Parts: sequence; structure tokens; C-alpha cells
Amino acid sequence: MGVFVFLPLVLPLTAWPVARLAEQRLHPRTATRLLAAVAGVLAVCSTLCLGLLMIVGTAQLPGNPLPDGWSDPEVRAAVPYDELAGPAAIPALLAVLVSCASAAWRHVRVRRRADGALAGLPARSVAVLPDPDPYAYALPGRRGRTPDRVVASTGMLAGLGPAERRALFAHERAHLKGRHHRHLVVVHLAARANPFLRPLRTAVTYTAERWADEEAAAEVGSRRTVARAIGTAALMSRGPLAATLPALAQAGPVPRRVAALLRPAPAARAWPSAFTTAGLAVWGAAAGATVSALSSANSAVTLFAVLRAATSM
Repeated sequence: MGVFVFLPLVLPLTAWPVARLAEQRLHPRTATRLLAAVAGVLAVCSTLCLGLLMIVGTAQLPGNPLPDGWSDPEVRAAVPYDELAGPAAIPALLAVLVSCASAAWRHVRVRRRADGALAGLPARSVAVLPDPDPYAYALPGRRGRTPDRVVASTGMLAGLGPAERRALFAHERAHLKGRHHRHLVVVHLAARANPFLRPLRTAVTYTAERWADEEAAAEVGSRRTVARAIGTAALMSRGPLAATLPALAQAGPVPRRVAALLRPAPAARAWPSAFTTAGLAVWGAAAGATVSALSSANSAVTLFAVLRAATSM
């Protein structure tokens, strides 16, 4: 197993160049799916690595509840620098679990507040709230209970022209159709699990909005109209309801989104050639996720074999 047990913890350092290349060179749809998948794999692998190290660290503590054999020399020898890595992994894993649980609970609480604001309204695909504060967002439905909805305040609609309103609704419907909230939840939890994955969270927040921008532009038939709607909504809005609920005025590089819409539409080809910069980004991200997954799996199998040999389990 050797030092490769630590690889899943540090491999996410490659997230920054991968995120930059993907968001600049790939179609937003491809970049969103790829980066969200990579973030999820790397987060699971790094958390598994911490869990394995925690077992070794906990086994060395006096009065631990684990079998005595788990602290045998052959178990400690399976992890380099076990006297440091094992005990350090205990608070690190606890911090990861608390951070992820806090983020998940915050998302659930926001969803409940959003659902509560729509209580009593007809179950339609568009919900307009009588609120002077300007905001609009895509609210995924609950299976069998509520439908997907585009939520907008009267304050937001009053500040947009008819064409811009169509762009707003098309943008939010694109979020719902692409299930962008799932990608956003994955990258936000991944960034909590491993801080090195924060560049992927930032990139996916941007590419998900760009994906919806392109879908809205295709539906409306005018890229300039969507760009104008984004700029106007961003100037009026105080920020999104939550980072995991997609919105037209989502926090982020709005000028970059507007500039992208003033250029020709990106190529629809999903996977570029491996001999291009974009292709290198795709294959580099896939290779990194694969290496991390294989390293974590190898570490888990090896440590399980050592524990099984050292105990009667």
C-alpha cells in the first residue's frame, strides 16, 4: 500500500488546472457533467482514505472499542507514518462529516423555506410571488408531491421587458430540465469533504449557468436578449436564495457569461479530440479520477486483508 494510501488526499490539487481548462475549452454541458462527476469521485475517495487512516489511528488509542489485533505491528506497518497520520485522521474525518452534514442541512432548510413560500399556490410550472425584492430561481419538484417550478418575484418581473422575461423563464426551465441542482449539490458537498476541490465547485457553478444560458438563447432565438436579461437581473438581484438552487442572477462571473453570449455559440460536440487542449482537459480529469478511485480501492482492500489477518474477523 505504501505512500499511495495518501494519494486520494492530495490528488484533488490537480482540480484547479483541470477546472480552468474544462470551463474554457469544453461545451458548458460537457464541462458541468464532467467536473461534477470528477468532484464526486475525488471527494468519496479522499473521505474513504481518511476513514482507513482513522481506523489505524483509533486502534492505537487506549481503551478504543476496536479489536486488539487492529493495533498489531503489521496493521501499523501497512500505513506509512502511522503514528502521525492515524491520530491526525480522526479529527480530520470528524471535521469532514460535520461540514458535509452542515451543508446538507442548510440545503434542506432552504428547500423547506422555498416550499413554504409556495404553499397554497396552484401547482403550476411557474409561480409568481408578490414580493418587491427581485429574485428568480429554479425549484426542483418533489417526486409525487410537487412539480418542477420556476419561481419569480413581481419585483424581478417588473424590472424586465417582455423579451427578457421570456429569456428568464427559458433559462430557469433549462436548469430544471438539466437537473443542474444535482450537480451543484455534489460539488458543494465535495468541496466540504476536501478543500482542494473548491476550484471544481466554482467552475461547475459557472458552467451550469452557461449551460442554461445557451439553452435559453437557443429557445429565445437571440443571444443578445439573454445577455441583456442576465445583466439586468444581476444588477437588480441581491444574490441567489441558495448556492444549490440555480438562478439567472447566480453569484459568479456575470460579465464572463454576458461576453460568452455576445460571441458565437460553442460547438455542440461533447467530447473533443485528445490531441487538443480541451481533449487533454477531458482525459486528464478522467485519468485523475480513475487513479484516485483505484488507489482508494487498493488501499481499502489491502488494509482489510491486513486487519483480517491480524484478527479473527
